[in-house]
Amino acid sequence: MTSKNEIESLIYLLDDPDPEVQVGVKNRFRELGERAVPLLDQFKSESIHDSERQTINEIIYNITYGSLLEDFSDLVDLGIRDRRQLEKAILLLSRFGNPTLRTLDYSKKLDDIARQIGSDIAYTPSLSEKMHILLQFVFRELRFKGDSKNYHNPENAFLDRVIDRRKGLPIMLSLVVMFLARRLNLPFHGVNMPIHFMLLYQTHNQEILIDPFDGGTIVTYDQCYYFLKKNGVEPKPEHLQKAEETEVLARCIRNMIHSYAKAGKEEKAKDLQELLSLLEVRG
Repeated sequence: MTSKNEIESLIYLLDDPDPEVQVGVKNRFRELGERAVPLLDQFKSESIHDSERQTINEIIYNITYGSLLEDFSDLVDLGIRDRRQLEKAILLLSRFGNPTLRTLDYSKKLDDIARQIGSDIAYTPSLSEKMHILLQFVFRELRFKGDSKNYHNPENAFLDRVIDRRKGLPIMLSLVVMFLARRLNLPFHGVNMPIHFMLLYQTHNQEILIDPFDGGTIVTYDQCYYFLKKNGVEPKPEHLQKAEETEVLARCIRNMIHSYAKAGKEEKAKDLQELLSLLEVRG
């Protein structure tokens, strides 16, 4: 049985300058496998040093990546065909950054947020007003916003961190709205526009484009076409159509790959490429 003293000793030895010692420690953690994870997670939560927490998180990640890959494969095999399944997949990806994350806790957080405005939405007859209520709540009252200062920070690409930090990439802010909208029966969709992911509010008689990175501002199709042209992309009609769930999931993974590659973490980027390839083949 794995002991707390052994785990503590192994973590201490990770700072040993001798490469052979470090290799031995890592081999021992591989031998212990997932049995070591609860104690490692305890040490991580008790540590007061960021570097030590990061080191422990990497050890846990190396131990648990196999199970993450297996769970992702099973989910893709079932099919990512609706918003509920997409939410499961996006939260599963959050385990890439936080291997011991309890994903159900964040589904419950979304439940709680939706519950706060559920009655306001339900008793408002106008679909347009319902849209404004949700956008106002998310971007004004809860203060979700785009992280323009540190755009490529990997934390901006994980739903759990976006919910906790209240900031992230356009696609992650869009997903917060979309997952709340699922609970509130509102017709919000994702738009897989190049460079900048957008939201679409689609009713029986209107389609409204919304920029999640700019505080939920309503924009026109002409503004989007101009944005694409300005950034060297020839606009096409499909650029502003609502995206399928698998397209959204694939873009989230690509964002994560880009963030880790930009941070020089090539091994993480390689593992994410494995997830993306799996989705592209089976999704």
